[in-house]
Amino acid sequence: MLRVIFMGTPDFAVPTLAGILAAGHEIAAVYTQPPRPAGRGMAERKSPVHLLADRNGLPVATPPTLKTETEAHAFAAHRADVAVVVAYGLILPPPVLAAPREGCLNLHASALPRWRGAAPIQRAIMAGDTETATVVMRMEAGLDTGPTCLIDRVPIGLDTTAGKLHDILAEKGAGLMARALSLLERGALACTPQPDDGITYAAKIDKGETRIDFSRSASEVHNHVRGLSPYPGAWFEATHEGRSERIKLLRTELAVQFPKAPPGTVLDDTLTIACGDGAVRLVQVQRSGRKPMAAAEFVRGFPLGRGTRL
Repeated sequence: MLRVIFMGTPDFAVPTLAGILAAGHEIAAVYTQPPRPAGRGMAERKSPVHLLADRNGLPVATPPTLKTETEAHAFAAHRADVAVVVAYGLILPPPVLAAPREGCLNLHASALPRWRGAAPIQRAIMAGDTETATVVMRMEAGLDTGPTCLIDRVPIGLDTTAGKLHDILAEKGAGLMARALSLLERGALACTPQPDDGITYAAKIDKGETRIDFSRSASEVHNHVRGLSPYPGAWFEATHEGRSERIKLLRTELAVQFPKAPPGTVLDDTLTIACGDGAVRLVQVQRSGRKPMAAAEFVRGFPLGRGTRL
């Protein structure tokens, strides 16, 4: 068995930590982001990885940075065979990368070198990709530039949302990392440098790009919506009883038959919306402060008559 430092923070990382525990490896320490204020009361909330570590009695470290000499020494003192990193959220400086005997392995949610960076799941869907992957790579100082060791390719369906793909990749990634650690333990984990061609970057989602632009093609609008669903959520603005309100759009489908109209026009009673080319039909929406609901339920309390411009 290996002596492992696990480094991760969100829900995406939880299945991998659970898999490492199930395989019987020794967890020397779990590194995760510090508790943050959250919810209506803004009480400090531990990360999902922190909560799983607590349930299993694992030692947890929550340094705000790893760039100090003190933190580098503390990390090295764990005398780990390997560090496993899954959506941790902090940069690992060279002394930390070099500390474990076998280095650091990262689980990344894309078919590297495509979509290096912070938001690979969302960017793949927003770009209309039909396939992605989970990848185990050896970490180095560059942004997701290290050699890849194992890959599990995953198709992206026409209506797959970022939330759904997130869950699929998290589970597949956990299995892939378990395989990687098994191979590493036997000295059989082979890794290959990434090619120089096909590199793209998955920039963090900016709030300024979440508003829906219905002047784009129906396919682009559909991909934009599902790529941002459920969080942070693409949105449009509409007026009801004299008040303007942001409406999150969580699911759409491409319309097959529809009349021509300016982009953003409501075309019928089933909430088909004209786009720059084609049209989309609203399937699931969410009003501010409310739960997601079917478009048919939404329109009963927030009428959007035929001819309304969004």
